[in-house]
Amino acid sequence: MEFTFLIIVLVALIAFVAKGIIIVQQQEAVVIQRFGQYLKILSAGIHWIVPIIDAPRPMLKIEKNKTLSGEVYSVVKYSPRIDLRETVYDFPRQNVITKDNVTISINALLYFQIIDAKRAIYSIENLPEAIEKLTQTNLRNLVGQLALDETLVSRDIINDKLREILDKATDKWGVKVNRVELQDIVPPASIQQAMEKEKKAEQDRRATILEAEGIKKSAILTAEGEKMAAINKAEGEKQAEILRAEGVAQARIIEADAEKEAIARIIGALADKGKPDQYLIAMKYLETMTAITNGANNKVVYMPYEATGILSSVDGIKQMFDKN
Repeated sequence: MEFTFLIIVLVALIAFVAKGIIIVQQQEAVVIQRFGQYLKILSAGIHWIVPIIDAPRPMLKIEKNKTLSGEVYSVVKYSPRIDLRETVYDFPRQNVITKDNVTISINALLYFQIIDAKRAIYSIENLPEAIEKLTQTNLRNLVGQLALDETLVSRDIINDKLREILDKATDKWGVKVNRVELQDIVPPASIQQAMEKEKKAEQDRRATILEAEGIKKSAILTAEGEKMAAINKAEGEKQAEILRAEGVAQARIIEADAEKEAIARIIGALADKGKPDQYLIAMKYLETMTAITNGANNKVVYMPYEATGILSSVDGIKQMFDKN
C-alpha cells in the first residue's frame, strides 16, 4: 500500500515537474505571470516554471489558411508564444476616396516585428486588429490629400509616409514597422476606360509626331543631298571651265611661241635681202584677203584704200627675190 502510494506520488511529482518545463524556440519569447502579475520573459532555451502558480500570458494571433479551393481565410487564436520574427500582414482590400472625389480600391502589405514582448502583451489588447485599423485610418488620410493622378504615381511616397506614421504610433506597443507596400491601386472601371483612351490618344499623338519628324528629317536630308549635288556639279563645271581656259591659254602661248619662232627665222633669213617688216605685212594681208574671199557667197566688190601700199610691199618682196 505504501509502495503504491509512493509510486503515485512519484508520478505526480514527475508530471508536476514536466508541466513546468517550457522549451522556447529561437526568435520566440514567452511572458510568464505569477498569480496574474508579470514575472519575467523567457527567451530561447529550456526553462522551468512553477505549475499552477506561474503561467504563460497568451497573445492574440491571426493565422491565414487556405481551403481546398484556394480561398484564403483568417483564424484568430491565442498563443502563449510570441513570434519575434518579422511578420507580414496582408490587409483586406479597402475603398479610399482621393482628393478629387474618386473612389479607388487599395490592397496593402505591412511588415512589422515585435521588439518588446512585454509591451506587446500589456500595452494593447488586440495587436493585429489595432495595427490594421491604424493602417487603414492613416492610409485614408494620406490618399485623401492626393488627387487620383498623384496617387497612381506616388506609391513610394505613400509607402514611406505611412511607414513613418505607423512606426511612430506602434512604438508604445513594442512594435517596429519595417515596410509598408501598396500592392495595387484599382480605380473605378469608368476611370480605367478613360485612362486607357487617354493613353491610346497619347500614343497616337507620339506616333504622329514621330512620323512628322521622320518626314521632316527625310526632306531636310533630301534637300541637303540635292544642295551638295548642285554644289559638286557647279564645282565640277567650274573646274572644267578653268581647265578649258588654261588649255586655250596654253595653246595660244604655244601658237604665239611658234609664230614668234617663225617670224624670228623669217627676219633672220631676210636680214640681208630687204625689209622684213614689209614682207610680214604683205603676208598677213594676203592671209586676211584669203579668209574674206573663202565661201560660196563671198564676193569682193571693193579694194581697200590701203591695198595699194600692201601691193607695193608685195612688189618689193618680188624684187628682193628677183635680185637673187
